[in-house]
Amino acid sequence: MRFIGWLTEELGFKRHTGYLHRYLNETNIRTAVYMSFIVQILELWMIIRYVLKRPGLSFSEYFDGETNYLIFFCSALILFVFSVRYIGYYKSRTFGRILAMAVLILDLVMIIRKLYVNAAGMPASSLIWGIKYHIILFAMALMYHIYELKFSKMDSRYDIYGQAMNVLFAVICLGFGIETSIYDVSRGRQILCFVTMIVFAACLLIWRPYVSVLILGVSFLYFYWLWYPSLNELDQAMGGKVLEGDRINYFIFWIVIVMLSISIYQQRRQEAAKDESLIEANKTLERVAVEDDLTGIHNMLWFNNETEKLLRDPGTDITGKVFLFLNVENFKTYNDQFGYQAGNEYLTALALLICDVFPDDPVARQSDDHFVVFTDAGKAEEKTEIIRRLVKGDESEVYLEFKAGAYRPPSRDTDPRIATDCARYACSLIKNKFNNNYMEYNEEVDRGFHKRQYIVNHIDRAVNEDYIKVYYQPVVWSDSRELCGCEALARWVDPTYGFLSPGEFIPVLEEYRQIHKLDACVFEQVCRDMRACMDEGRTVVPVSLNFSRLDFELMDAVGLLEGLIEKYDIPKDYLHVEITESALTENLGVLEEAMQKLREDGFTIWLDDFGSGYSSFNVLKDYDFDVVKIDMKFLTNFGSNSKSPVILDAIIKLADHIGMLSLTEGVESEETAEFLSRSGCGRLQGYLFGRPMPLEELEDRIDDGTYKLSKKTQIL
Repeated sequence: MRFIGWLTEELGFKRHTGYLHRYLNETNIRTAVYMSFIVQILELWMIIRYVLKRPGLSFSEYFDGETNYLIFFCSALILFVFSVRYIGYYKSRTFGRILAMAVLILDLVMIIRKLYVNAAGMPASSLIWGIKYHIILFAMALMYHIYELKFSKMDSRYDIYGQAMNVLFAVICLGFGIETSIYDVSRGRQILCFVTMIVFAACLLIWRPYVSVLILGVSFLYFYWLWYPSLNELDQAMGGKVLEGDRINYFIFWIVIVMLSISIYQQRRQEAAKDESLIEANKTLERVAVEDDLTGIHNMLWFNNETEKLLRDPGTDITGKVFLFLNVENFKTYNDQFGYQAGNEYLTALALLICDVFPDDPVARQSDDHFVVFTDAGKAEEKTEIIRRLVKGDESEVYLEFKAGAYRPPSRDTDPRIATDCARYACSLIKNKFNNNYMEYNEEVDRGFHKRQYIVNHIDRAVNEDYIKVYYQPVVWSDSRELCGCEALARWVDPTYGFLSPGEFIPVLEEYRQIHKLDACVFEQVCRDMRACMDEGRTVVPVSLNFSRLDFELMDAVGLLEGLIEKYDIPKDYLHVEITESALTENLGVLEEAMQKLREDGFTIWLDDFGSGYSSFNVLKDYDFDVVKIDMKFLTNFGSNSKSPVILDAIIKLADHIGMLSLTEGVESEETAEFLSRSGCGRLQGYLFGRPMPLEELEDRIDDGTYKLSKKTQIL
């Protein structure tokens, strides 16, 4: 069975793919261009040669003598023009129609002339056999005329026409080769014309091997049947030494021609298969280049290119267009609840929903649960509300919200990337804001956006040119109210925007992963200030440094701190490491390793913002901290919320039971401070004891007695 399968494939019986079929057909047509051109040149030469060798004949005599040359020349001309038209070298249909009609008329004239000359002396069957090549030429011209009239104007390439043209021309080649060589043999010449025409035909029939085998086999058998009498006569004259050898050589010649045809066919088939694989690979790459791999909708590369074309198109009214940035809030919780597979399925369904709501507009997935749309501004908010209702209407156990930011392009030169970023920024302004789900980028938003861009683009300059200042907020013992430490806080004093608060630049730097530059600058300034105080003989209070989660990802935070300690020769007791509770929810491996190294180095580690997240008690269970810093949110509405004192008291006692000291930030009233002191909270921080201030102001307050230094400032 394997052999039969292999044989059927080698002979071309198996069905071709569409690409392979077109490839083989077009390759044959290209071969026909060269072959038919050569035949035209040869036949023109034969016609001229016939006239030159027979001067003084009448037109009818020349016409009758050159009939075969004219048939061969016209068939080659028809195939040549058809081939160059088929493969696109020549575009005009008019010439092809005129040529086909001219050949049809000429062929009819030759048929009528032949019948007129031979009608009296030949039977009807012989007359019909005598015009067989005229009939084939007529069929070729008629087929080509129909092709030009009916199909080529629709730019349709009917492969059957190319295959039929080649087969008919090959039959004419073989027929003339057989008849000419038989005539030559009768006059003692070689069969070179037959050999030549066989090679011509073999080159034209590399389409299906079984077709080549069939046509070439019949041609060889027919020629041998006609040649045999002359061959046998020669054999007898030579004493039986010719026939057997010529038979063997003739058979070998047939095998070689057939094998050559099959070999070229297989080579073309392999080349076509490789090309098809490359084309499919390129299609895949092209699809991947413009398609989001998760949802199957378009990606940002396609979106940017498509919207740029629309913006540049004079037919697009950009005053009525808007870029939308769509965001699903709280989607991370959905993934945590149902798993990433379910989350991916949800995003895919959401992507298709957005495409349905904006059917005629460019839509793409930007990243994660973010999508972008370029649409008409008039119904943009209405359509996003449709999606929001469907998202909200989902019977999911997880609360999801759908937000949209919008940006109207001011000109045709608008960069889609910038427009999308502006829409994203507008969307970010309504994050976690109830009943505010659509935000359009306006002048006020624009000012904030440019400030964000300024912050990102100028953080390096701010660090290098000392725009970043360290402010110190006092921390006091709850029982004595003596100064026991400070928290280092960053401020940005900018020559363009003036004083920038941490709320303006820290979230931006975290979002753009630049926060480590700010923190490294603060750490350096704190150590430099400490060294200056020590050199001046002042008592130095410990300072707590805030470490972001990104610090451990984007730089060697532990190595930096160790280097600063060594550079400024500062006791490790003077620096406390604050790590926010939220930092412990991601990249635990990196953070755990860093915390272990810090503890081995002898640094004290504080848990910052305890109570601001959802995993507080897990953090207390899974990690070892020296101090827990209770978030100021617990003090909100302290006097009016009866639960706050109970919870605070419980947290302080819990920390004490597990061997942790406590510090509460955000203390603003004596009532709160006294309660915390009674509950056992060791340290207090807040506006009641002082706002963040420059080092010089802190030193002045220490000097004037506002702050009394604790004798146990070096104690944990």
